[in-house]
Amino acid sequence: MKTYIYFIRHGIAPFSIEHERSGGTSLSEQGELDAKRVAELLSNEDIDVIVSSSYFRALETVSPLAELLKKEIIPYIELIERPIASLNYAVSEEELLIGIEQSFVDIDFCLPEGETTRQAQERAIPLIMKLLSDFKGKKIAIGTHGNIMTIILNYFDSNYGFKFWKQTSKPDIYRLEFEEKELKLVERLWNH
Repeated sequence: MKTYIYFIRHGIAPFSIEHERSGGTSLSEQGELDAKRVAELLSNEDIDVIVSSSYFRALETVSPLAELLKKEIIPYIELIERPIASLNYAVSEEELLIGIEQSFVDIDFCLPEGETTRQAQERAIPLIMKLLSDFKGKKIAIGTHGNIMTIILNYFDSNYGFKFWKQTSKPDIYRLEFEEKELKLVERLWNH
């Protein structure tokens, strides 16, 4: 029996460390427009349930889909973005990129006060397994973030790492096909 997960990476939203500590920022105007396009694109996929990271940008990206399908969004803190570095002080973009790349080579690496790939998997994968069990044979949409999405994919297939993460867009959509709890196929649906 096949179960499908639709990873919906959030649309464009300004980043702020202060906001990230309390649920992140809201989508930009472009992010809101893209969220409507996500809903249109997925409107005929027969999605059964919608879950999301509890961060605003992820929730707001799946909100138009939830409205269209008349479904509730179930938020999970386990799906929030992975902070590769501390949320107590700013880190340069270059340092972040180097840290993210290293974290896929060494899953126990993170920048000071950050979360490792292993730690992120330990909080997110039990929930993914529960969803695959609770909604076996169904279609599950997940409002997510680029890094945690890649970390979850990496758990099932180590070919998903820094290079994959780097080429994803905001928003982005990937349909994952599972046979029981084994990942069989990943297909990108976002082509805008």
